[in-house]
Amino acid sequence: VTEEVIEEKEEKKAPVFKNPEFQHTAFRSSKKRGWRNLKQIISLERTYTWPHDCVHYSSIDAPPAFTPAKKYSDVSGLPAKYTDPLTKLRFADASEFYRVRDLPMDIVNGLLELRKANSIVG
Repeated sequence: VTEEVIEEKEEKKAPVFKNPEFQHTAFRSSKKRGWRNLKQIISLERTYTWPHDCVHYSSIDAPPAFTPAKKYSDVSGLPAKYTDPLTKLRFADASEFYRVRDLPMDIVNGLLELRKANSIVG
């Protein structure tokens, strides 16, 4: 009697939601799917009609960042904590401060242009 009960339980253990004839779509086709490059994605996005406020790969406008922009030294490229009030150049430490003060005004203006900062310096 117990052997019959065990056999019935084993038969009922197979989940009802499983389909024994199921075959995953990736294994059905013999064609290998490749990745799309950025050009393909952008050209596909251009064909769609997007809402005006939608952000996607080809849109230039992005939502504003919540974190403040990081400031880097104009001389060394290190994270800058200080700004020279005379030249408006950023610097990281005292040795860079003296180097910034010794720079000629045309180089100061060039560095400010590279940073796209408005030069108030005359």
